[in-house]
Amino acid sequence: METIKIYNDNLSESQAVEIADRISNGELAILPTDSVYAIVCDALNPKAIAELCRIKGINPDKNNLSIICSDLSMAAEYSTIDNNAYRLIKDYTPGPFTFLLKASRNLPKAFKGRKIVGIRIPDNIPVRMIAQSLGHPLLCTSIKFDDADYAREPDLIAESYSPFNIDFILDAGEGGDEFSTIVDCNDSQSPVVIREGKGKL
Repeated sequence: METIKIYNDNLSESQAVEIADRISNGELAILPTDSVYAIVCDALNPKAIAELCRIKGINPDKNNLSIICSDLSMAAEYSTIDNNAYRLIKDYTPGPFTFLLKASRNLPKAFKGRKIVGIRIPDNIPVRMIAQSLGHPLLCTSIKFDDADYAREPDLIAESYSPFNIDFILDAGEGGDEFSTIVDCNDSQSPVVIREGKGKL
């Protein structure tokens, strides 16, 4: 697995474009977020999605899938956001939240069996720059770890995932070991916190 190292979240535009091009061509990557590092691929590439799901042991017919968007405008292209959800997401993003929303028809067939998609707009500049350069969302899933060091240390993350078909890791320094807070926005009356995590409503 190749390591691309950056410092102080200082990802240049040319680096973001290069990484986005690689992901667009089907590569899988481990990228930093504002919670834990995540395995990502092009959310519109069915072959890459299938490989990511295989690596993580996800059944896309049974598990909700999450996407990283560069901003609220991109999120609105791939999910249905009512006024209440819009205000909530606007107030709490960028941030360590996953908002469960109705999926739009713009998502690929891997999402067709699921009516719900998780929306992430992380408080992490490099990953949002990559999504912006890609022009559409990244499919994402948090890395698995038993020991917190294997969540925080990029070299240990790379070691843990070296047996898998992941092309590169963007090493932005120490990561977190607390997952995002999951909020179900499909009740028009009030959002429901499904999982307490790093984000606080």
